[in-house]
Amino acid sequence: MEPLTMISAGASALGGIMGFKGNQAAAQAAQQTAEYNAKVAENEAVLLRRAKVDEEASFRQQSDRLIATQRVATAKAGVQMSGSPLQALADSYFNAEMDVVKIQYAGDVEEAGKVADAALSRASGRARATALKTQSYQSLLSGAGKAANILA
Repeated sequence: MEPLTMISAGASALGGIMGFKGNQAAAQAAQQTAEYNAKVAENEAVLLRRAKVDEEASFRQQSDRLIATQRVATAKAGVQMSGSPLQALADSYFNAEMDVVKIQYAGDVEEAGKVADAALSRASGRARATALKTQSYQSLLSGAGKAANILA
């Protein structure tokens, strides 16, 4: 067999192997990137949850101050805490609790979004890694096929 033919076949086989290795590395990098992005989204979900807990606590403090101010104003005016003033105070409590529930719900929605982002990132990373692994085997088979055609 002619040396040029052998070199050409070897180069084709080597090219296939290099393509295989490169795509395998790219597949691993895609998987790692997806996992990193998923962890970032999960960390953001934790931070959002903490922020909503802080927001809820702050809102409760403000609400308590408002209710205390209403009580003082009612007492200062010499009005007994019954009837309309008591109803106004009860409304303040109930409205504050409804607002707290809304804050909690918003936090749950944001957290669920970040959890979904993490799952999507992992799924797309797996899909990308699978595609790159398939390309790596195609590259390996293509290089072997070219080498075989050259030698034939």
